[in-house]
Amino acid sequence: MEIRGVAVQSIQAYVESMNPEKYNEWLDSLSEKSRDIMTGRIVDGAWYNMHDAATEPTKKICDLFFNSSDRGAWEAGNFSAEHGLKGVYSFFVKIMSPEFLINRAASIMTTYYRPCEIKAAETGKGKAYLHIVKFDEPNHMIELRIGGWVERALELCGCNNTKVEITKSLVNGDDLTEFKATWD
Repeated sequence: MEIRGVAVQSIQAYVESMNPEKYNEWLDSLSEKSRDIMTGRIVDGAWYNMHDAATEPTKKICDLFFNSSDRGAWEAGNFSAEHGLKGVYSFFVKIMSPEFLINRAASIMTTYYRPCEIKAAETGKGKAYLHIVKFDEPNHMIELRIGGWVERALELCGCNNTKVEITKSLVNGDDLTEFKATWD
């Protein structure tokens, strides 16, 4: 399974901006493969091994900065949305309807992970479901990052009281991963 460089950059940027005093400690905690990726030039459009470039670095964020809580993966996903949806994109996100955003999120995510298939299963006023129907290596850290990304993207779109839950998970043996998003 692979992840696009632009998503890897957001992991590195998250640690640099949120915990700069512990950035080197985080780097030192990584395996040699992961550390080589994080200390090298990460190319936006290049593809990287998902474990080395995302899963392990995200797990180390959880361990070092969130007392081993998975909340760190969710927060890294929040940051990724904010990091990726800035500049000219921020204007478009602000004028999108939440339903349109969820539909776009499904196609956006397939450009970040491969091979995968993600679909907006249902969208309506104040509620949407996003399904990962194909993900060759189901991964809890990545599911959490995606959930956090969806949550923050909806907030950037102007939604209030946003809540995203993972109601089914490929990691747990379900036939898909389901994100249930609600908002006002």
